Amino acid sequence: MGMFFHSADGAPERSADPAIRRANLRRIRPLFAPYKLRLSGVLLLIVISAGLGVLPAFLLKRVLEAIGRNDTTALSVSAGAMIAIAIVTGALGVIQTLLSNQVGQRVMHDLRAAVFRHLQRLSLAFFTRTRTGEVQSRISNDIGGVQNVVTTTATSIASNVTTVVATMIGMILLSWKLAVFAFALIPFFVLLTRRVGNERRRIAKTTQETLADISSLVQESLSVSGILLGKTMGRGDELADRFESDSLRLAELEVRQRMAGRWVMASIQTSFAVMPAAVYWFGGLLLASGSHAVSIPLLVSFTTLQTRLFFPVGSLLGVGLDVQTSLALFDRIFEYLDQPVDIEEKPDARAVGHAGDVVFDHVWFRYGDEWTLQDVSFAVKAGTTTALVGETGSGKTTLGYLAARLYDVTRGSITIDGVDIRDLSFRALTDLVGVVSQETYLFHESVRENLRFAKPDATDEEIEDAARAARIHEVLVALPDGYDTVVGERGYRFSGGEKQRIAIARTILRNPPILVLDEATSSLDNETERLVQEALDRLSEGRTTIAIAHRLSTVRGADQIIVLDHGRLVESGRHAELILAGGRYATLAARDLTSVDGAAAVLAPAG
Repeated sequence: MGMFFHSADGAPERSADPAIRRANLRRIRPLFAPYKLRLSGVLLLIVISAGLGVLPAFLLKRVLEAIGRNDTTALSVSAGAMIAIAIVTGALGVIQTLLSNQVGQRVMHDLRAAVFRHLQRLSLAFFTRTRTGEVQSRISNDIGGVQNVVTTTATSIASNVTTVVATMIGMILLSWKLAVFAFALIPFFVLLTRRVGNERRRIAKTTQETLADISSLVQESLSVSGILLGKTMGRGDELADRFESDSLRLAELEVRQRMAGRWVMASIQTSFAVMPAAVYWFGGLLLASGSHAVSIPLLVSFTTLQTRLFFPVGSLLGVGLDVQTSLALFDRIFEYLDQPVDIEEKPDARAVGHAGDVVFDHVWFRYGDEWTLQDVSFAVKAGTTTALVGETGSGKTTLGYLAARLYDVTRGSITIDGVDIRDLSFRALTDLVGVVSQETYLFHESVRENLRFAKPDATDEEIEDAARAARIHEVLVALPDGYDTVVGERGYRFSGGEKQRIAIARTILRNPPILVLDEATSSLDNETERLVQEALDRLSEGRTTIAIAHRLSTVRGADQIIVLDHGRLVESGRHAELILAGGRYATLAARDLTSVDGAAAVLAPAG
């Protein structure tokens, strides 16, 4: 199981590079570009709200002065204006929250969709080296982790900055001397917060990596296959211990992340709390010195306005820490978006292809440094069946997957009806080539929906006809819910042979003229193999078929047998010819025997 052997995903480790970090920062802004109009509305509301928020301090000064003069008219007007401003500001806040959340959720949607769509474009090679749980963690945990920043923090920054600027202007207008005194500590606070933010960002990255490990462990060990393996191997307690260990590490990292710089923030908050007293002290000294620049109403209004400054400044400092944390998540998201697409559709790709001979012309391919296929050439005539046989690891499945362009050849070419498959559009190629894999995958949906996945507009009659052709219709109609039976996780409600026949029915429904059958009858008992083979025979009728098999008895009737050995084509011909030749195929056939009856079945010339 992958959970015992993998500790990292296929994406390169890059986020520590400062240049990449700066580049990622520049990439965040365009995420909001499609929503400029709504953002402009949000910013306008923020500016209006910030401006209105400063006015109550000036109105308070007028209220205090009116009380001192016993001017009830001025008192009533000023107090009424303060009430009206509070009501209007509250209403504007609701509208601002609505618009900002709409924008934020749209950006989140765009980001999730972009990652998912990009992953769909990556070749099979990426997924063979990446844990499924890791991919799920990037989409759910990492993108979910930046959700708060995208939906609320961005507007919070704009709102708080605007509020701070408006409040500072108001404080200067009331008394520039008191303002200079009150502003003295802010640069020091900002410097401290930046240092804390860098530490939080480092911890956040480690936290997300641990969370990805946990997601992978849960996905692998709590799937049906994982549970079966854990129970049959007696490793359930070990898996639980590993989960507890990772969970404890995650809990400790979360505590460290939340406590990073907490003493610094506590010092800042304490400083904010004592600042009004310091302003009263400083203003009192000015009054005592006989200065006419300060009065009691002005001093009270100033400290009221100053109090309004503390929350947005503190919030901005805290937001800075949250942003630093979220940037680590953006780094991980952009790593996936930057994964190279190694199989591209040409801009001038042919939208329509025609079935014909499938020709492998001097094909070379490798996954890493070692060659998996070396100079393989052969042709599959239209309407015929070619079987690929050989030892495990000889390159049989790779050849089949190359024909479906799940990978691209390193050298040479594969053509269909004379057209290089790299010149075909993806849609044209998938319409031409169908794959029935040994690893049958069924969605946790009804049988009907699993079949309809191949052809969304298929009628119920077409679905049932495909099931009949695949020898599975009688099994399905005998179920209590018939075709509406939910197949269960990965199809575990059905046997291996039944799942294979459902997969074959799905391919029949798609009706591709070229088939790649990847060991579709391996690991099945004789009776189930017979049923599946009958379904495959019906599926192959009139189609160009490339059959990959370990059981040589299933390919005796093939029009052509290609024998591979360590990635090279060593023999080709029909069954009887290759048996009489006494070469590699005959050796494989002899070793494939399990009984005297089996010997007769395999060694006898095809009828």
